[in-house]
Amino acid sequence: MSIQSIQQSDAYSSVASTTEAAQAGGALGKDAFMRLLVNQIKNQDPLEPTDNTAYLSQLAQFSSLEQMQALNDNIVGLAVLQQNNALMAQLTQSSALIGQRVTYMDPATGQPKTGTVGSVKIMDNLAVLSIGGQDVPLVNVSEVLGPEPIDTAPTDTEPSDTEPSDAPSSDPDTNTNTNDE
Repeated sequence: MSIQSIQQSDAYSSVASTTEAAQAGGALGKDAFMRLLVNQIKNQDPLEPTDNTAYLSQLAQFSSLEQMQALNDNIVGLAVLQQNNALMAQLTQSSALIGQRVTYMDPATGQPKTGTVGSVKIMDNLAVLSIGGQDVPLVNVSEVLGPEPIDTAPTDTEPSDTEPSDAPSSDPDTNTNTNDE
């Protein structure tokens, strides 16, 4: 009768290495969980095998763990996508202010000022307007006054219809020539 030597793959060694890995990482991963389950099946007592419902329960827990990890990954992805959409919405809404006069609180002095928005950019996840060369966060804008007023005063280069002309008229009825002999 021969006696087998103790190897690294015996039940105690596998469980011990899995436990050490769990203590180092703080939690058992799904690979460690599967190793434990396989070692349980391999090393069960042949005279009193473990009930199948215990294995099914462990497999259900494993499946549930995988689904929760996948759900967590999806939620994280959704949160990142939502944050990006919020930034794009801020940028899109702020771009409508380009060329508009606005009243805002000056970030340096805290005093209200008025200026025309020149451009919009995203800095530190916030929409920032460029007003007169100064960066102003969108949240500091208190009022939109409308577009910059256009100067509509008449200029001296445009001819006027009300000034009399010295040139003779081409209309024969209005011609003032009085040579009737």
